[in-house]
Amino acid sequence: MSSRGGYGGAGRGGGGGRRSDQSSGPAAWPALQSSGVRGGRGRGNAGRGNAAPVASSSSSPPSDAVSGVIGAGDVASSSSVREKPKASGSSDSGSSLGQELAEKVQITTAPPSSSKAVTFPVRPGFGKLGKKVTIRANHFLVQVADRDLYHYDVSITPEVISKKVNRDVMTTLVKTYGESHMAKKIPAYDGRKSLYTAGPLPFESKEFVVDLNGKKPTASSKRDRKFKVAIKLASRPDLHQLQEFLRRKQRDAPYETIQVLDVVFRDLPSQKYVSVGRSFFDPSLGRRGELADGVEYWSGYFQSLRLTQMGLSLNIDVSARSFYEPILVTEFIGKYLNLRDFSRPLRDSDRVKVKKALKSLKVELAQFDFARSTKVSGISSCPISELRFTLEDNTQKTVVQYFAEKFNYRVKYPALPAIQSGSDSRPAYFPMEFCRIAEGQRYTKKLNERQVTALLRATCQRPEIRENSIKGMVKNNKYNEIDLVRKEFGMSVTDQLATVEARVLPPPLLKYHESGREKMVNPRLGQWNMIDKKMINGAIVASWTCVSFSTRIDRNLPQEFCKQLIDMCVSKGMQFNPQPAIPFISCQPQRIEEALCDIHKRAPGLQMLIVILPDVTGSYGKIKRICETELGIVSQCCQPNQVRKLNKQYMENVALKINVKTGGRNTVLDDAIRRRIPLISDRPTIIFGADVTHPQPGEDSSPSIAAVVASMDWPEITKYRGLVSAQTHREEIIEDLYKLVQDPQRGPVHSGMIREHLIAFRRATGQKPQRIIFYRDGVSEGQFSQVLLHEMIAIRKACASLEERYLPPVTFVVVQKRHHTRLFPAQHGNRETTDKSGNIQPGTVVDTKICHPTEFDFYLNSHAGIQGTSRPAHYHVLVDENGFTADGLQMLTNNLCYTFARCTRSVSIVPPAYYAHLAAFRARYYMESENSDGGSSRSRNTTASTSAVVSLLPATKDNVKDVIHAGIQGTSRPAHYHVLVDENGFTADGLQMLTNNLCYTFARCTRSVSIVPPAYYAHLAAFRARYYMESENSDGGSSRSRNTTASTSAVVSLLPATKDNVKDVMFYC
Repeated sequence: MSSRGGYGGAGRGGGGGRRSDQSSGPAAWPALQSSGVRGGRGRGNAGRGNAAPVASSSSSPPSDAVSGVIGAGDVASSSSVREKPKASGSSDSGSSLGQELAEKVQITTAPPSSSKAVTFPVRPGFGKLGKKVTIRANHFLVQVADRDLYHYDVSITPEVISKKVNRDVMTTLVKTYGESHMAKKIPAYDGRKSLYTAGPLPFESKEFVVDLNGKKPTASSKRDRKFKVAIKLASRPDLHQLQEFLRRKQRDAPYETIQVLDVVFRDLPSQKYVSVGRSFFDPSLGRRGELADGVEYWSGYFQSLRLTQMGLSLNIDVSARSFYEPILVTEFIGKYLNLRDFSRPLRDSDRVKVKKALKSLKVELAQFDFARSTKVSGISSCPISELRFTLEDNTQKTVVQYFAEKFNYRVKYPALPAIQSGSDSRPAYFPMEFCRIAEGQRYTKKLNERQVTALLRATCQRPEIRENSIKGMVKNNKYNEIDLVRKEFGMSVTDQLATVEARVLPPPLLKYHESGREKMVNPRLGQWNMIDKKMINGAIVASWTCVSFSTRIDRNLPQEFCKQLIDMCVSKGMQFNPQPAIPFISCQPQRIEEALCDIHKRAPGLQMLIVILPDVTGSYGKIKRICETELGIVSQCCQPNQVRKLNKQYMENVALKINVKTGGRNTVLDDAIRRRIPLISDRPTIIFGADVTHPQPGEDSSPSIAAVVASMDWPEITKYRGLVSAQTHREEIIEDLYKLVQDPQRGPVHSGMIREHLIAFRRATGQKPQRIIFYRDGVSEGQFSQVLLHEMIAIRKACASLEERYLPPVTFVVVQKRHHTRLFPAQHGNRETTDKSGNIQPGTVVDTKICHPTEFDFYLNSHAGIQGTSRPAHYHVLVDENGFTADGLQMLTNNLCYTFARCTRSVSIVPPAYYAHLAAFRARYYMESENSDGGSSRSRNTTASTSAVVSLLPATKDNVKDVIHAGIQGTSRPAHYHVLVDENGFTADGLQMLTNNLCYTFARCTRSVSIVPPAYYAHLAAFRARYYMESENSDGGSSRSRNTTASTSAVVSLLPATKDNVKDVMFYC
């Protein structure tokens, strides 16, 4: 390969994202000419002559060479791993990894046997670059006296699900038997199976009887409320291990000891307040207000014990959560449906909405002589005036008559359905105005835009106000006055925020085009503008048009808007044809699909479609789904209210998006151009970003969606290519990073998102990556080991499948935003140390005091605050085979935050992770039906096999025609046929050809299908029969479109295929 490199920077992925990664032969890498290769669509820059030379590819077939390298403590450098001679007999190694591979495997280092064996790299030192500043963090130092800790297992019979009831049982037990049997110990209880004491109880195992019948009468008081409680010694957590760890004399964190102390701090607030995860909420803890639609918010606080360099700290932050308003059900329905007239029956669609909203809620029946509550199991399918039930004497009576005769109560709203409690076999019905929603019940559904806006408006606090709120919460909690905390377990908490030494990293120089008046910009406080600047690589747009679905804007406004938008694009360095490919189109919102298809037919090869959205929200997802999965059109959507304004700043932002979508670059790091980025510029490096998004709470059937993006333009590292894949519901590990399947015709077939990106990088740059940096978003600390163990191995396998002994060194960094550490300036209002919003300055980095005692992590506030208090990103390095210094990784991460293509501001998390997050959310639009609001409904063409939901898709692409059925984004699932009886004497070829040919005879579409049609028809018939058993208006739990079915276990929706020409721009939208 020539050192000239190739024409890199293909904005559309340097090859358009074809799934050529599926390979069973030695030609895994794309063939390269001696002069390099040209990238895919988009202009791109010529590769520079001083590219690092790349070793020629091995001519031997690729093996699945896999390094078991996971943690820094276990890892040799990648180069040394590659130099090791091949061990004899490695193909039949007994390694667990080797057993997973279908081909010859070379294992250079055995992987950990479990996630517990994974170790993370030690901090390589502390950063020194940047201006030193002093800030405060919402961490409060905890002192712990020497105590003997004891852990007891608790078993309550009969078993209780409710933590509240469990706590009532244990509180009553301690009051009853504390002095006589428990040596006056005050235990800490977690509400489930664990009890902790400071010092031993006078027994190792004992059983108690607890009677709760003395409590106030309720609806459940008729049941026997006597419980047997068995307490048995389980273990003795050691505080000495905690002390040794904090002194850095022990590597493994004593999580069992931390768990004990955390339960001690949570014991009292768990009894007083509503507990949600690690947070507590109550009207007494702060403001309470309405959010609309029968939902309100409560204030509260988050608390968590953390191991830090300064010792054990209590991380405390103010918080807010949505709850149902404690109002009458009729009042709730009025707000929820915006309904005032209850004289007419509800529409079926409204009735289903109300049923979903109320199901499983606890309601109080205030009309009785004593307090009674019940749980809602549903609502009646007919108005309460028509609802009848059978008495013991076999006579029938309406519910209205029953309440009139039994309680002398006249139902106010006979047209409304009745509230149902109990089971379907023994239901109980109540009038809706009879029931009040019990206080303190969490609203777990996704908030709508209006509710989110109201919540942000009510809870958004400037840094100084938030810091004072946190201080006030700590004083209000009075930790040092709680007997269990102070006297029993000997702990105390300081009431002052931790003072931390931080550094403000310098912003990077950004390079713009030489033809602009300003060729270089040094951002100030995380932001800059495009005045007197031109894009470093302006795209060429020759074919474009505009469609408007707005009915309220002036007919001539789209022409004027597009004219000014094109002028803006040209002024910023793009080449834009002023004449549209076809005349502008105005269309009703009801005809979106028809209009887009018409444009596609009349203007093939369209580079850009400008879409003015309908006046009513809700069509954006449909437009993107049709454009990107059915037509292959790159689109730019514009809000009609912004179009009316003809605002120059808005057009400038849109121009930035259009440029990157059509193959250009807006800006690049000057250090990247000059090859001055350590461990990036010296050799070809690919930077990955990955994220997994999960369905909203309460949605138990929709899949999770994984997205992986990768840089395609080394050494500039500004252009990214994105892939998405659906996977098992709420599965955090990315399943489609690498896959190896056995094809009956071709043998082993390699695939997966990592492999495809590596091939695309080779096509775009002419070189294979010699370093991998992997930013992984969305992983909690408890999942570090598990995610790393699986995903690092997948990366290794993907590399090894391309070339024998191809093991580029990997740096694997987790990016966390959902944490509660907040950083505050030492002096509020000091212009020299704060930004315009009063937050700490962009580039502020912390790797001391509040960070991990031994591991490589840091907090980075890379963005300027807009409103409220900025949330720094937390970066935790799980693997570092490239040997980054603290300064090196911190500077790289901060500088990358200035390369986000959608705005002229630094962003809060590193762009690869940001793009992956955006791509995963975009992909959810592809799965939703026309009227879906983001819930569980799916597209119209969905059917199911016995194990997965598979969408029927547009025409098969060439690169997947050689599998048995048309694949989609992600990896196709082959059917497995196993012959149990063959009295006809089929040959292998005979049965395989028959089965394959039958798959082309499925009557419902013009496509081959994934399983042989007789089995497919039987499956559909069985599910059709289930409709016969369901009531007409049954919603079956989570709603699905008519042709959608699901297996009894996990539902995995394979996504519609994103067109090749939009794979690389979907995350810019």
